Amino acid sequence: MSPCFLHFPGERMPRRTVNPRPTAKQTARATTDLNYMFLNYYNLRRHPFGATPDPRCLYLSPTHREALASLLYGIQAERGFMAMIAPVGMGKTTLLYYLLEHLRGKARTAFIFQTQSTPRQLLRRVLDDLGVGNERDDIVRMHQQLNDFLFREAAFRRPVVVVIDEAQNLSDQVLESVRLLSNFETDGLKLIQIILAGQPALADKLARPELEQLRQRFATVARLQPLDRPETEQYIHHRLSLASATARGLFNLEALDLIAALSRGIPRIINNLCFNALSLGFATHKRQIDGAIVREVAADMDIVSLGSEGHKAHGSDSGSLASAIGSKSLLRNSQDRDSLYSAPMFPREAASVAKCDGAQGAPGHALPDAQFSIFPLKASGNVGRP
Repeated sequence: MSPCFLHFPGERMPRRTVNPRPTAKQTARATTDLNYMFLNYYNLRRHPFGATPDPRCLYLSPTHREALASLLYGIQAERGFMAMIAPVGMGKTTLLYYLLEHLRGKARTAFIFQTQSTPRQLLRRVLDDLGVGNERDDIVRMHQQLNDFLFREAAFRRPVVVVIDEAQNLSDQVLESVRLLSNFETDGLKLIQIILAGQPALADKLARPELEQLRQRFATVARLQPLDRPETEQYIHHRLSLASATARGLFNLEALDLIAALSRGIPRIINNLCFNALSLGFATHKRQIDGAIVREVAADMDIVSLGSEGHKAHGSDSGSLASAIGSKSLLRNSQDRDSLYSAPMFPREAASVAKCDGAQGAPGHALPDAQFSIFPLKASGNVGRP
């Protein structure tokens, strides 16, 4: 044993030097410094591929644009019930936030996302989000409060719009209570506009015979579909342009092809791939993201198995990394996209999808306010969230 480890009785043991753990403040500062270095390395003002819904970053693909136009027209025409169906990760919530921002000051709005509730709890949340005081839990009293509120708003010609996100989680009992809300009306006027937004499971649920009464009330149905190859590239460039005026060429053509193939046109997966590719590029001092970086990121994220399950679920025989990477033409056009994704929808005669001829601007561009000036009213400072 080395003499430095010998200890004699009565002798004081030397204190060992231990590196102290960094404080929360030091960790936060280091994270901030790293974030600044990352943004500065790519000459970015902000992260272009955030993980949370941000209406400022909404990319209006043709199906997103049509869905937004359909919902706005349904509100304008006071159709009462509308639905929006989209697979996971398609930007459904982001589009809803954009819609609500568009309505800010022009309508009273409520946004409900906690769908695991009873009819009483859902009604209470609607009242709370509309700013209606409900001191009691009595459901009859709450309905009366809502009725009084709707008539007051109707007197000012101010629409009331209730948006329920993740509606596929609503129980049949709660869906029936939502249907009853549409009974708030006068002769020729629906006092409340309700939008149910959810995954394809919502369409499956509404197609069941026992929900036919509710299904028949839907006047507008919008559906979001995955991006094709050109739309994926436009989406990435759109996101980059919001973060920097010089970042358009950060991803080369091979990288864009791989991202389109591996993501299957799902914006959330596109965001994850792009964010991790940029992070790896920063760590390895790469100014431009190429196919090699995307392949490494995809392997680390296990996109291969995710893509395999997704392709099988949509009737595709290909799922391996080799087939996904080798198929350069995957998702290059709308026909490929439509064949890859075909969510079940309840019968066409149960709903009509409104189209807006004026909404044919360049993909990704926001709809101008003048195009949907659907409320000839003065802006109100007392509006719902978000």
